[in-house]
Amino acid sequence: MTTFNVPTRNDVSADNQAIFDNLQKGLGFVPNLYASFAHSETALGNYLTLQNAKSSLTGKEREIINLVVSQVNDCIYCLSAHTVVGKMQGFTEEQVLKIRKGESIGDAKLDALANLVRNVAIKRGHADKFVVDAFYAAGYTKGGLVDALMVIGDKTISNYLHGVTQLAVDFPVASTI
Repeated sequence: MTTFNVPTRNDVSADNQAIFDNLQKGLGFVPNLYASFAHSETALGNYLTLQNAKSSLTGKEREIINLVVSQVNDCIYCLSAHTVVGKMQGFTEEQVLKIRKGESIGDAKLDALANLVRNVAIKRGHADKFVVDAFYAAGYTKGGLVDALMVIGDKTISNYLHGVTQLAVDFPVASTI
């Protein structure tokens, strides 16, 4: 198999160099997975635009989606990154593990979101009606459903990129469950 390297700033286009510079300023480093998008002239910018798009979902809700999708797709890179980000959003280590395991975190609305996301990810977009109904019953709207699907798609892209490339994880490695 061809090795998929992590490009450095000097290896990428001028547009991607500017994005690397912004990531360096904002995060203190350029994560390997983000850097790998820069093999393409446009993918890194497009991905970051998608990831940072406005949403009706809160940061916590987005992290639930990121954790659940990454668990279903068995992406250790994204599980590691989103364990860190999830804690920044206020989740405890115990809550992060419960979200990943499909267990209740004691918040009916967030639990309904996690159940929907797991069902959608496992069934590749063909969610069970009762799961969607429970999502709406928990207080989510049709717009919330669309926004959740956008985040599922976003996370699936990065999960797949890591799955194919197996780049080194440059976050504290998440525990296995």
